[in-house]
Amino acid sequence: MRATVIIARDLRRAWAGGGLWWPVAFFLLVATLFPFAVGPDAALLTRIGGGVIWAAALLAALLPVERLVAPDVEAGVIDQYVVRGVPLALVAGAKIAAHWLGFAPPLMLAGLIAAGLFDLPAAVLLRIELGLAIGTPGLAALGVATAALVAGLRGSGAVAGLVMMPLAVPLLIFGAGALDGGAAAMKLLAAVSLVLTAGAPWLAAAAIRSGMD
Repeated sequence: MRATVIIARDLRRAWAGGGLWWPVAFFLLVATLFPFAVGPDAALLTRIGGGVIWAAALLAALLPVERLVAPDVEAGVIDQYVVRGVPLALVAGAKIAAHWLGFAPPLMLAGLIAAGLFDLPAAVLLRIELGLAIGTPGLAALGVATAALVAGLRGSGAVAGLVMMPLAVPLLIFGAGALDGGAAAMKLLAAVSLVLTAGAPWLAAAAIRSGMD
C-alpha cells in the first residue's frame, strides 16, 4: 500500500506540472528534426531510424531526472518516510515505477509516429516497441538512481547527464542491436534492464541515506 501511495503521489505531481508531456515532446522533436539534418534519403533514414529512436528515448528518460528525488529531499518528504519506517529501497522502487509509468507508455505510443517519420517497416517497428518495453524499466531505474546520487548538488542536471549517459550505453547498444533481428541482443537488453531494475532501488537508497547523514 505504501508503494502505491508514493507512485500515485509522484504521478500526480508530474501531471500537475506538465512533466509527463515534456519527455514525449522532446522525443518527438528529436525524431522530427533528425530527418531534416540527414536529408531525404529514405534508405538512410530507414537504416538509422531505429538507433535514433533509442537515443531519443534515452535523452527523454534523462530529461525529468532533476525532479525525481531532489524536491522530496529538499522538502523533507524523504525524512517523513524514514520517520514512519518506510524503507528507502521501497521508496526508490516506487519512484522507479512512477517514472516508468510517466514516460514509457507515452513514449512507446510516440514511437509509432517516429517510425512513420523514418519509414520503418512493420517488423522493425515491432522490434522497437518490444525493445522499448524491455529496456525502458532499466532507463527508469537508472534515472532514479542517478537522481538520488546527484540530489542536492549544484548543477545537478548537467551532472546527472554525465553520470547517466555512460551507464545507459549498454541499453542503447543492445536495444539498437536487437533491431536487426538479433535474438541475442534482445536477451542481453533484457538482462541489463533486469540488473538495473533490481539493483537501482538499493543504490538509490544508499545514496539518499548518505546525503541525509
